[in-house]
Amino acid sequence: MTPAVVRWGVLGTGRITETFIPDIQAAAPGSVTAVWGRRDEAARAVAERHGIPAWTTDLPELLARDDVDAVYIATPPATHRDLALAALDAGKHVLVEKPMAMSAADVELVFARAAAVDRFVMEGMWMKFNPLHRDVMERIGAGLIGEPGYVRAGFGMSFPAGGSRWDATLGASTVLDQGIYPVTLACWALGPVAAVSASGEVREGVDVAAQITLRHDGGGASQLACSIVSFVDPSASVSGAAGWIEIPAMFWATDEARLHAGSQRALFHEPDAVSHPREGHGYVPMVRAVNEAIRAGRRQHPWHDAEATLAVARVLDDIRAQIFAADATEPA
Repeated sequence: MTPAVVRWGVLGTGRITETFIPDIQAAAPGSVTAVWGRRDEAARAVAERHGIPAWTTDLPELLARDDVDAVYIATPPATHRDLALAALDAGKHVLVEKPMAMSAADVELVFARAAAVDRFVMEGMWMKFNPLHRDVMERIGAGLIGEPGYVRAGFGMSFPAGGSRWDATLGASTVLDQGIYPVTLACWALGPVAAVSASGEVREGVDVAAQITLRHDGGGASQLACSIVSFVDPSASVSGAAGWIEIPAMFWATDEARLHAGSQRALFHEPDAVSHPREGHGYVPMVRAVNEAIRAGRRQHPWHDAEATLAVARVLDDIRAQIFAADATEPA
């Protein structure tokens, strides 16, 4: 039966739930019915802050609830695959915080299981649902900058050592956590990747910095970077023969862009501006799209389906493999 309102269970009580839960509720009021956490006090606190009627530390209990149609997985990346599989096996639709899993093979496993049990699954790549980014891509597709041929993007910030971003057992990785945004933008704008060249730094089993060059099937190129040990300009641009579009910091979440194309004035002096007001914390458009897809009986969303998710996951695998291989061969 297709639910009139998709009722959500939230797995996890970390920082992102504080912004994501209000956006689920904004997309459909009263739609978060339960939250699961490893510690009772944390689960209770999240539930009470956001007016959620139920909380538990018993995962099978939440997954067995009749008033939970879908789950949002907001736990550390190393747990994403197994929690997604458990939720799917329990008959729930699934939205997984990025990255969907720690490897492309595990991403493929999650999509295969979703198909086998006939349930919706998607990675929470909210940038692809942001009205600003969709507008930019539509303008590029309409030829505003000519044939797109180059993407530049970065996402680096200095995070104090010792937190979860430095814990390999939790799936810490600057490539998977931050680099996924530049790589997703590059693949979205320029298409499939033909070759990857990457270098970086590894500390205590965690890739903490990466410099990436991608060559795309159509001949385009991308220069990307990410880091948790230093700042990397968190803006982006997509360039073509007739101009470029600048997406200012923080490029994956911004609500404005500057169009250096269409006229001499815009190219060299006063770029045209385009903006779309943010809804909530920025996740509302994605949650609304997922709700609509589930209610329509879809098992993937065409804006970020298995093909797109796997294409990025394979590039991330390649980047990390090159960084770790180089680290293993360096002299002590």
